[in-house]
Amino acid sequence: MAITLPHDAMAQVFAAAPANDLPKTPDYNVCPTQTVHVVTAGDGQRRLRPMRWGFVPHWYDKLSGGPLLINARSETIAEKPAFRAAVRERRCLIVASGFYEWHRVKGEVPQPWYVTHSDGAPMAMAGIWQDWSKGDAPLATCAVVTCGANAAMAPIHDRLPVILPPDDWPLWLGEAGHGAAPLMKAVADDVLTFTKVSTVVNSNRAQGPDLLTAIQ
Repeated sequence: MAITLPHDAMAQVFAAAPANDLPKTPDYNVCPTQTVHVVTAGDGQRRLRPMRWGFVPHWYDKLSGGPLLINARSETIAEKPAFRAAVRERRCLIVASGFYEWHRVKGEVPQPWYVTHSDGAPMAMAGIWQDWSKGDAPLATCAVVTCGANAAMAPIHDRLPVILPPDDWPLWLGEAGHGAAPLMKAVADDVLTFTKVSTVVNSNRAQGPDLLTAIQ
């Protein structure tokens, strides 16, 4: 994913108090296990916080104690031991300017696409989070909730993050009561714009605004 908004702009959009240790922006190539910007709610206040992208269940003895859980499937999230408590009690918004998805064809280099809101607005992906406490210090970790692709995404990939409009943020964050399960669905086909970008972004070391430049 990519995040290009400054911290004060993110805090304003989400009406959240920013932490002092947020990761630097802009970052044009945020990869799994790196730190992302996350909005949580509690005690009558929203917070903009840093979290590790890669949910770590409490039973992992080390960060690599099992599969890397960067996504949680909406269809099974309420049943999976790793996720079921979090989706009831610890939902969050994972903030991005956009995200990358790869179209894969056997025998060919995966082709990345950069996906954004068609209106240019910041993206709020539904997420879940978990504090992991078996390291040297407690670590907040998160995963993106995904659903089946809509018709616009389907030619590229069969999955899509659950992307929430502002009206749904209070319910997902637990501020507006219970019953958030119906929010775990694909956005309408016209909500997203897809930009074919260079395979340079296939390297987790790649950086810079050129990663977002459209190619033919």
